[in-house]
Amino acid sequence: MKAEAVLFAGVAGFFLLTDAGYAWWSGREPAGTAALAVSFLMASVMSFFFTMNYRRRGPRPEDRKDARIAERAGRLDFFPPHSAYPALTALGIAVLALGVVFGLWLFLVAVGVLGAGVMGMVFQFNDRA
Repeated sequence: MKAEAVLFAGVAGFFLLTDAGYAWWSGREPAGTAALAVSFLMASVMSFFFTMNYRRRGPRPEDRKDARIAERAGRLDFFPPHSAYPALTALGIAVLALGVVFGLWLFLVAVGVLGAGVMGMVFQFNDRA
């Protein structure tokens, strides 16, 4: 995480210098100055986040030269073998995008299809013991 912190600190410094130069040369044009200031703040937040994670957790296996791949390996997750809900959710998203173009009635139908797909994925393996 140390390399990422340094990288984003450099990006934040670039945006700070660019913002100062832009504000000076543009006569304090508000939109560009504000956009560059927000970019500086976002890069600073990312740099702070990576710095704090590095201080709390120490170096990751990716940060060491002698690390092995097995140090990062572990259980991935449980993936259901056969489920129709991901396809139903994808269909709901696609029809939702079409509903934005073609009208409110299609959008509302898509919200129902999308809701059924998401709720199906959430509660598919709900154990009611």
